[in-house]
Amino acid sequence: MAIFNKLVTALRGGINDAGEAIVDTQALRILDQEIRDADNELKQAKESLANILAQQKLAEKAVTKTKASITEYENYAIKALDSNNESLALEVAEKIAELENELSTQQEQLSGFVDSVKSLRQSIAQVEVNIKNLKQQVDIVKATESVQKAQIAVAQRYGNSGAKLHTALDSLERIKKRQEKTAATIDAKNELAQESGINSLDNKLRAAGIKSTALNANTILTRLKNQQEKTE
Repeated sequence: MAIFNKLVTALRGGINDAGEAIVDTQALRILDQEIRDADNELKQAKESLANILAQQKLAEKAVTKTKASITEYENYAIKALDSNNESLALEVAEKIAELENELSTQQEQLSGFVDSVKSLRQSIAQVEVNIKNLKQQVDIVKATESVQKAQIAVAQRYGNSGAKLHTALDSLERIKKRQEKTAATIDAKNELAQESGINSLDNKLRAAGIKSTALNANTILTRLKNQQEKTE
């Protein structure tokens, strides 16, 4: 039973690790979606603010209208009293009391709208700042993620191609040596060709009787001695 419990615990841990891995892998996508959701909620909040502002304006107009009516009926009451029409003045007074009660209710509603508008504006401003900061952080994270992926790719390619690079350098060195050998062979052939051309010309000169064979030392000494005797 204890082993079974341990297996269940290990399985739950593996599931949690897998879930966290999925979340980490999709973190940026999830974050982008959360930002879009926040933008939509912010849009709805602004629409609600516009609606409350409209109701506030209507409440302000109602308060202004009721105040004007109270002033109007107060003037009627004064005129009724001036005419010694007490019963009419009393009816006007009751109307004024009714309008004042209505005004009190309207002012409470207006005060509620004003407070709501103020609170919503503050909340919307704060949310806008938070979303802006979050977007900036996401941009930084995305840029860092791209740079790190590039660094990992470069590191992997360099690590995988280390042996290939060494082999390529060896091949390059062998190519250089082969080229040097080929160049030396070409130079040697050119020299041999030049020597062959010179020898061929000498042979042609001898065959035409223009160039004689080389004289040995005894022949040269004999000719010098004969020239001396002729001179004497």
